[in-house]
Amino acid sequence: MSETFFMLLAGAVLIVGLAALGAFAFLNLQRQREHESAELAELKRLQAETMGRLSMLAGGQAELQRAVHERLDSVTHHLGQSMTATRQHTADSLARLNERLAVIDGAQKNITDLASQVTSLQSVLSNKQQRGAFGQARMEIIIQDSLPKDCYEFQFSLSNRSRPDCAIFLPDQRPLIIDSKFPLEAVSALRQAKTDEERRVAAARLRSDVGRHVSDIAEKYLIPGETQDLALMFVPSESVYAELHESFDDLVQKAFRSRVVIVSPSLLMLAVHVIQSIRRDARMREAADQIHAEVGHLMDDLKRLHERVLRLQQHFGQANEDIRQIVISAEKVEKRGTRIREVEFDDTVEGTSNVIPAPIPRQLTAGE
Repeated sequence: MSETFFMLLAGAVLIVGLAALGAFAFLNLQRQREHESAELAELKRLQAETMGRLSMLAGGQAELQRAVHERLDSVTHHLGQSMTATRQHTADSLARLNERLAVIDGAQKNITDLASQVTSLQSVLSNKQQRGAFGQARMEIIIQDSLPKDCYEFQFSLSNRSRPDCAIFLPDQRPLIIDSKFPLEAVSALRQAKTDEERRVAAARLRSDVGRHVSDIAEKYLIPGETQDLALMFVPSESVYAELHESFDDLVQKAFRSRVVIVSPSLLMLAVHVIQSIRRDARMREAADQIHAEVGHLMDDLKRLHERVLRLQQHFGQANEDIRQIVISAEKVEKRGTRIREVEFDDTVEGTSNVIPAPIPRQLTAGE
């Protein structure tokens, strides 16, 4: 019986344990479900927040996409404008480049032509006669471009039968002589000299040729009372003129003492301008003399006019006096007529009438 009790007790304990275990398991399950429910609610909340954030992210993405599109449109527009401006600038640059290339082509053509002209000029200068004609032509161009035709004459004949290259007539009618036959052979030899000895010989030849030419100009073209006291020796090259002044100043001083002035093209133009000023001053002096003479005549006319006005004033004075005397006489006549009109006549008996004479008026003076 005890065994049965123990078995029953064990069974009861087992049942109670199983019941307690079931209750504990139920409680754990309930707690697990509640925890799962809480986690599910939290998960739903998180999901809702995630969805909200996703919707916000979608809106931000749309806004970002719109902003990106607007920015791309703006960049595309600016890029198009920049490309258009760049294309226009490039086209303009290419057009200017083509123009400059055309100018360069023209300059190259001019250089080619100039090279051919320099070659022909060298061939001209190698011949003495052609070189003299070149200097003469250059001098004539300067004179013709600056002075009127009646102011100069080429190949003018002097009294000693010499014929200078040019004669410029100044206001005193004495011509200024210009010679253009400068000896360039010695200058060419000096420039072509390579050794000291060749340069010394060429320099001596230059001094001799230029000195002889200066003497010829002074002897032939400086005639007292007929020409000016100075003559000009024209050098058709500025470089030759500069070389003369730099290395052969003694020649320049010798020419000046001989009353021959060496001039380059620029100095000849300056001398021509001085001559223009001299002629203009002479014309102004002539005009001033003419004006002075005309003013003298005008003063004489004014004097005669004053005398005639004075005589006319005297006539007017006499006429005024005559008119005043006439007025006085008219007043006298008017007074006498008034007194005559005031005389009265009365009738008497038997048709006879006696005239009652009016009082005899007093004698008027000559001044009334």
